[in-house]
Amino acid sequence: MSGIKIIYDGDCPFCSRYVVISRLRSSVGPVTLVNARDGGPDVEKALADGYDLNEGMLAYYEGRAYYGHDCVHLISLLSSRYGPLNKIASALFSNRTVARFSYPLLRFGRNVTLRVLGRKKIQSA
Repeated sequence: MSGIKIIYDGDCPFCSRYVVISRLRSSVGPVTLVNARDGGPDVEKALADGYDLNEGMLAYYEGRAYYGHDCVHLISLLSSRYGPLNKIASALFSNRTVARFSYPLLRFGRNVTLRVLGRKKIQSA
């Protein structure tokens, strides 16, 4: 498989912004963004494989699945360093340990924000 496929929560302002600013095309080629809320075969496969898309983003890259903090870490490593937000994200998440320990805090912030915005959880299959 060439390129990368990222399944994320399109209703989450943080998730949406992160996948947009990451500028992956220059380093990985085609980028396929899948909004988990839209459903479809990619989302169904992820759910069938046991990934809880309410708890983490998922990326498929070079035949492997990367979920949660591993996904954010991968995106950080593959992203360009252009722009202030990319530099900050890269500095934080390119370190696997920082990504692993900060991801639960990011997920908590996401969940609180979605609740405040009145958005429901992603529906399971």
